Amino acid sequence: MTSIYQKALGKEFEKLHPQIQKRFGFSSKDGIASIGTGTMHEVSYGKLYTLPFLYVGTWRNIMFPQKGKNIPFTIENYAYVDSFGRETVTWVRKYQFPYKVRRFDATMIYSEKRKQVIDYLGTHQHLAVNIDFSVTANGGLRLRSGEQRFYEGIIGFKFPMLFSGYADVCEWYDDAESRFKISVEVKNKVWGRLFHYQGSFDAAYIPVGSEADIPQDVKPVREEIRD
Repeated sequence: MTSIYQKALGKEFEKLHPQIQKRFGFSSKDGIASIGTGTMHEVSYGKLYTLPFLYVGTWRNIMFPQKGKNIPFTIENYAYVDSFGRETVTWVRKYQFPYKVRRFDATMIYSEKRKQVIDYLGTHQHLAVNIDFSVTANGGLRLRSGEQRFYEGIIGFKFPMLFSGYADVCEWYDDAESRFKISVEVKNKVWGRLFHYQGSFDAAYIPVGSEADIPQDVKPVREEIRD
């Protein structure tokens, strides 16, 4: 079984750096997970009027109103099949600020209907976000978010981007340092930068014998079938 990222990129996947291919090339059938451990060299947010966006995001582990330098963090990528039979990859980032641990939770699937990866943000998969992928000149992977949709119960609507942001994410492998690098920027077209972080990490590949080996706290509390 190919990974959801191989599906999204097609032949372009082969242009990725070998270490990036390894990190994004496994599926639930491979019996492994990627656990990254490193440092966010900078975590920052925009102007003070952006703080309400960030405080709201803390309700569902989407964004948060903290900033700092040299913040220890982990990123947990487990591949599994969700309750709707979809190949799913967790993206759970935990940031160890001096007095509080903050999280940014997401799960990704490949939508056959939309022919692209969908990123469900937060603990309850309320926000479904279209993700476009491309390969950078240094063999890294770039993710750009697009349209967002909100789902809860029978409610479903296109989320107004005035109240959200577009994400631009780059992850690459630095051969000189033998480490992964990551840069993330979330912007709103009206309000400007909402959130930014950049850092580096090492990745370990741990065995996953069955779905029971996947920690429950990295899975969403609620799953949404609509993409």
